[in-house]
Order: sequence, then C-alpha cells, then structure tokens
Amino acid sequence: MFRQAISIASLGSVLLLAACGNGEPEPPPPRPVLVVQPQPASAMRESYPGEVHARYEPELAFRIDGKVSERLVEAGDRVRKDQPLARLDPQDVRLQLDGMRAQVTAAEANLRVAKAEYDRYRALLGRQLVSQSQFDSADNAYRSAAARLQQAQAQFDVASNQVDYAVLRASRDGVIARRSIEVGQVVAAGQTAFVLAADGEREVAINLPEQALERYRIGQEVEVELWSQPGRRYAGQIRELSPAADPNTRTYSARVAFSDQDVPADLGQSALVTVRRAAKVPLAVPLSAISAEREQAFVWRVRNDSTLQRVAVRTGPYGERLVPVLEGLQADDWIVMAGVQLLSEGQPVRPVDRDNRPVELAPQE
Repeated sequence: MFRQAISIASLGSVLLLAACGNGEPEPPPPRPVLVVQPQPASAMRESYPGEVHARYEPELAFRIDGKVSERLVEAGDRVRKDQPLARLDPQDVRLQLDGMRAQVTAAEANLRVAKAEYDRYRALLGRQLVSQSQFDSADNAYRSAAARLQQAQAQFDVASNQVDYAVLRASRDGVIARRSIEVGQVVAAGQTAFVLAADGEREVAINLPEQALERYRIGQEVEVELWSQPGRRYAGQIRELSPAADPNTRTYSARVAFSDQDVPADLGQSALVTVRRAAKVPLAVPLSAISAEREQAFVWRVRNDSTLQRVAVRTGPYGERLVPVLEGLQADDWIVMAGVQLLSEGQPVRPVDRDNRPVELAPQE
C-alpha cells in the first residue's frame, strides 16, 4: 500500500512538471556540419613550370676565326655596353694588316708614276707631239692605278676592322647568362661565345604539351606566380609561341611577358604560369557534397540564419575529388560537404570549417 502511494506521488510530480512545460519537448541543439565554399574548377585551369629570362638574349660571337687568348668575364657577371668580354690572338690579323698596308703603299707609288705619265702625255698631246692613242693609253694606266689604290685601301680597312674584331664586346648593358668558350680554344666566326641577358623587360619561358597547343594563342592572358613570392600572382600574356616542337621533348616553347614591367623578377627564378581556358570557369565542390534524387543532383546550402536549404544544381563531368557545378551556386555560398544523407530542409545547423572553427555567415539583408 505504501509503495503504491509513492508511485502515485511520483506520477503526479511528472504530470506537474509536464504541465509546467506546456507539454512541448525541448528542441535538439543545432547539428554541427562541415562546410566549404565553391572554388574554381581546376579542370579549367592549367599550370606549367617556367624560368624567368630576359626579353632580349643575344648570342655574342667573334666575327673572325682565331684562338682565344683572354677571357675577361664569367657567367653571372654584369657588363656594360662595349665592355670587352674576350680577345683572340691578334698575331695573324696584325700580319694581314701589315700586308695590306704594304699593298696600299705600293699602290700609292704606282699611282704617282701613272699620274706623272698622264700629265706628261697630256702636255705632249697639246703640242701634238704624241698621238691620241698614246695619250689614251697613259690615261687608262692612270685610271687603273687609281682603282688599284682604292682596292688596296678597302682591303686595308677590312684588315683594320678585323683587328678590332679580335676583341669581343658587349652589345648592350646586361648580365652574362651563359659562357661557351675557354682560353686556348680555337673558335670559328659566328660560334657563340656568350649569351647576354639584356637589362630591361623580363619574361617567363615555358614548354607547352603537343596535345594542348590548340588551346593557346599569342596574346592570351595568363597568371604568373614566382616561387620566391608564393600566393602572389602577376598578370601576363603569351608573347611568343614556337611553330615547331622540340625534337627531343616534343613540346612547344613559349614566352610569357609580364603586363607590368616593374615586376620584381630576377633572372633564373622559377615560376608557375597558370592559363585559363577561353570558356567561363565554373565553380566546383567536393564530390562528397553532391547528392542526387530522381536523377537530379543537389547540395545543401547554409542560409544566413544557419538553416539548411536544398539547392538543385547542374553538374559537369565528375573528377576524382571535385565536381564542376555549371548552374545553381555562387562563389560566396557555404555548402555542406560531409554527412549530407542525414540532413533535411530547414534543419538548424552549426557550420564549421576544416579546422573545426565556427563559420561566420553574412547577416541577412
């Protein structure tokens, strides 16, 4: 009897508490969900490694054959315009110059004799002591001697220039990018001795694969990221595109010029050139964020009041990790990326990012 009285009292207490709560169960706390924002579809962006070069890189070479007697600079040295870089043994060219000088002297002496003969025959012709044919012969000899002197003088000038050609000079201000000669080496005329990276504009050299060449054109806009400045991108464009593939790598070389000439890019720095395709770049979400019902794909978007909204989307070809979303999303949307099969429309949630930090949603307008 006593136990029955206790049970009735307990039941009365429960009913009293229920009456105080108006009979409504306490709502469950908001469910934590992992959210992300859509990102540009990586399939529409292609990146290629490259190296910073000078816009102008002339190959410097001697204009005559010879043996290198002196090398004055090394790769990486800064040089000024007309600065001597290397010298050839001048003995042979000086001997040629001496020979040409002797020929000039002989031609001058021959011209003086021919001139004296010409003057004498002209005076005798005026007194009618020689025939016209004799005077014409003297005149022709004089003209021939003058021509031989002119020829000898031209050859002397060439030999004189060759003495100057024995010294290789920088064509403009810049840095020696490559050296290809050593002291004692015999070089041919036109053989590359140095490559000069001229001061001024800088650009990035890249190699494009054969199968992707049709997607690129001269003037196409790109983005350049220097590996020494991660996260900072500079605008550029494709300035030059080789019409022929490299026989060894089967790639096409290209040059990318910076749009801003004040970019702090040093010679030899590594860079990453990112090229966007001509089409509009779609957004992409993780594969785990996509659900489907009756052949209609959808995602769960978090509203500004921290409740869920089911949004139908049109997707592109599925990738290994990401799915391009062609329609239905904006770049500033927050999308649930895990546990989507357990969610419902209008459900209150507590959004967190990958680092388990609360996500601040934009206030409702």
